[in-house]
Amino acid sequence: MRKQWFQSLLMRRAIIILILLVEIASFFFLIAAGTLYSDIASVLFRVISVIVALYVISKNDKGGYRLIWVFLILFLPVFGGVLYVFLNSQMVTDYYAKNLGEVIEKTKDELVLSNEVRERLGQDHPEYLKNVDYLQNTMHFPIFSHTRSKYLSPGEEFWPVFLKSLRKAEKYIFLEYFTIGEGKFWDSILEILKEKAASGVDVRIMYDDMGCFLSLPSDFPEQMQKLGIKCTKFNPFRPFFTTIQNNRNHRKITSVDGKIAFCGGLNLADEYVNEKERFGYWKDAAVMLEGEGAWSLTVFFLQMWIAVHRSDDVIADYYPWKNSKCPIEEEGYYQPYCDSPIDSEYVGENVYMNMITSATKSIYISTPYLILDENMITALGLAAKSGIDVRIVTPSKYDKWMIHQATRSFYRDLVRSGVHVYEYTPGFMHAKTVVVDDRAAVVGSVNWDYRSLYLHFESAVWMCNTDTVHDVYNDLLKSFSLSDEVLPQELNYHRGWSLFRLVLRLIAPIF
Repeated sequence: MRKQWFQSLLMRRAIIILILLVEIASFFFLIAAGTLYSDIASVLFRVISVIVALYVISKNDKGGYRLIWVFLILFLPVFGGVLYVFLNSQMVTDYYAKNLGEVIEKTKDELVLSNEVRERLGQDHPEYLKNVDYLQNTMHFPIFSHTRSKYLSPGEEFWPVFLKSLRKAEKYIFLEYFTIGEGKFWDSILEILKEKAASGVDVRIMYDDMGCFLSLPSDFPEQMQKLGIKCTKFNPFRPFFTTIQNNRNHRKITSVDGKIAFCGGLNLADEYVNEKERFGYWKDAAVMLEGEGAWSLTVFFLQMWIAVHRSDDVIADYYPWKNSKCPIEEEGYYQPYCDSPIDSEYVGENVYMNMITSATKSIYISTPYLILDENMITALGLAAKSGIDVRIVTPSKYDKWMIHQATRSFYRDLVRSGVHVYEYTPGFMHAKTVVVDDRAAVVGSVNWDYRSLYLHFESAVWMCNTDTVHDVYNDLLKSFSLSDEVLPQELNYHRGWSLFRLVLRLIAPIF
């Protein structure tokens, strides 16, 4: 079976790559052939580039994103405009935008806003009220109190807790992940899913097709269907000239009966639990919610499932406490949220900015990628100049060399502003965590880069006044102690190297 899986995977990849090469070669031949048709095509593409450049300038996009596209169009007047059209005009994305927008509008009342909890937090922690109000009033993400949590880091701690929670399922298990990979970790999960599906539990899997491009065969949904598991792909990958898959589902969500839910940076593959070594030791993090807070993550999954699968599910049918009160006692404050590239709100960035501006003592951050716009650099630098202890830890061993060098291109501005930047020496820092003043924290899937903040579907949990916040704080302190701090004298690069990193920084928004 594994041999057939590998052959199917290899055949699919080979066919898609062949189509890409043929289409790209045909495009270049059309321009460079020296015929009347190529001359006409060259003029046409130049006109398209001028129109596209004017359009890019007029858009309400981030400055860095607009700058690189105008630069590319000027540098490549024939290809630049056409390239922008292929990368940004996505029929598939428009399809999801329309469907998901309709679903969210119809089902937003399934998340009931709590003014009582909001007022109580305003009395206890007024400095975080602006963030809570932004997520509640603008995005309709409620704040909860009848919730308890557990911080799970690294992946080895997540694994047994995750399996134990899956075994508790009585009605449904919902899984939504960017990457799923065959191995010991996934096999241990699949065994439970098969047992639960056979016993009548509603088991559903949704995965991003680009995220699983090299790890799952194209017929994976059919394989799961044979096991009684509902499975669907998000935004199926297609060859280049059909559409470029720019907006990916980067969320990592699990819901068990709506009573227990997980959110964080871990995907379902062996490297995330250090069963397989990639880039040294893999440091990741997730949070488990029990109680009312888990319901928000359940609704996020169902909204996406209905939009992608075009199902007729009634979300209210899945609410776990229809005939009784949630038994979990109050423990701090929790506000799960998600971010989408189909609206005009940069939710992930706005939450991070609100956390930065609310800090009075410390801001601790972990992220695998650090590719920021000028507003974020200014906010972090201003916090450090104002006497706040700002620390950021990134990987020492990277998964993508170009992106890692782009990340390093931002070190100089940050360090000169007083921000302490560290590189995690044991290996790859994949956790996406933020903690402010040891009182509020975020654990989720949102990296500090353009893709997560502006292009991907993401999910996270904001928490305040819980033991879990202290756990995140202490975990980051431990990570700093295992890391090398980037010193100012290390940032005096050779001119050629500095120029190279400046170029990477310029093009980073389209990585």
